[in-house]
Amino acid sequence: MRLLTIVAALFAASTVSMAQDIKLIVRGDDMGSFHSANEAFVATINEGVVSSVEVMCNSAWFPQAARYLNEKCPQVDVGVHLTLTSEWEGVKNRPLTDAKTLVDENGYFFPFMYARNDMEVNYPALCDQKYSLAEIEAEYRAQIEMVKKMIPRTSHLSFHMGMPMDAFPLLDKLAKEYDMYINTESVKYFAVPLNNKMSGEQRAKIFADAIEKLEPGVYMFVEHPAYDTPEMRAVGHVGYEHVATDRQAVTEMFLSPVVKAAIERKGVKLIGYRDLK
Repeated sequence: MRLLTIVAALFAASTVSMAQDIKLIVRGDDMGSFHSANEAFVATINEGVVSSVEVMCNSAWFPQAARYLNEKCPQVDVGVHLTLTSEWEGVKNRPLTDAKTLVDENGYFFPFMYARNDMEVNYPALCDQKYSLAEIEAEYRAQIEMVKKMIPRTSHLSFHMGMPMDAFPLLDKLAKEYDMYINTESVKYFAVPLNNKMSGEQRAKIFADAIEKLEPGVYMFVEHPAYDTPEMRAVGHVGYEHVATDRQAVTEMFLSPVVKAAIERKGVKLIGYRDLK
């Protein structure tokens, strides 16, 4: 009887401890998009705080991203960043499939998912087209199978710049079919008041201060690391011209000793989506 009491007490203490944990997914999006991004991902995974990466497989630098993740970062959680848009001027993504309703007259994905009224240029949007859900499904399947083939440990799905509202049931279906379903109902979006005019040092301080205020729970923070290189300085669109300096600052924030110290001091556990399965 005494042994049962002790076991029950230990179990109760363990349960309380788990409930009081602060868990944080630090998610880096768009790996595979550029060489500069791939290099920054390796650094922010191995020397920084990134715990989950979302890979775009129909971008030019995906093969390098897959090699880096397998050889240099085998520990990090990986997701398929399902992509139906191509926002940048000067560099474009194409589908892996023959998806005629998902592309413009040149065979590239449309720049945005939804029309935007906050920009000087009225960029075409996929959701303004007569797209085919069957073509979206075929394209999603091709992307999932490509990433799983190249990076077998891939655990989950995410999407780049959104998706059509009527495609969400499809996402759920494919996630379950490919054993990539993650229950994220308990995950809270970690909103930190940052903007793309801030330096890396400024962002690190604000991010660290926000971490210090976290209550027990599971959180997700999303950003896009890359280095300020000539490659990234050639990337942009109207309304977002300073991509290179913005993403360099993100990289500096993810590598910052100030951020790492806050995580350690607060006892935050960095996790991936696979830990939620």
